[in-house]
Amino acid sequence: MGSRKQDSSIARKEANKDVVKASLNDCPSSPRKMRLVADIIRGEQVDKALYILKYSKKEASNKLEKLLLSAMANWQVKNEGADIEEANLIIKEIFVDSARQLKRLRPAPQGRGYRIRKRSNHVTLILGNKEN
Repeated sequence: MGSRKQDSSIARKEANKDVVKASLNDCPSSPRKMRLVADIIRGEQVDKALYILKYSKKEASNKLEKLLLSAMANWQVKNEGADIEEANLIIKEIFVDSARQLKRLRPAPQGRGYRIRKRSNHVTLILGNKEN
């Protein structure tokens, strides 16, 4: 009974060799601004996405470019000896979740205080093969 369990875990590991994940936590920009850039590269091939991010004017593109390079490095660690150009990697999933907010007060007229919410986000990027 134990050998079947080992066989299934080995098969799952082989299937997961093609899927790689990288995440960026507590990035100090608003989730809405990050989602604008994430939507552009979702479903694109890795080399095309790198090109898009490199020449984008948005500040969030710098952070996403670094995250994509990290995911590619994770893929190379998982698949030693394989060539990344021949792998046909695409960005399978990318999603941006909101993280904690820093709450600050700004002085307002008549002794009031207006609340400022400094937002941050979590980004998760999943690479996979085009065939799967």
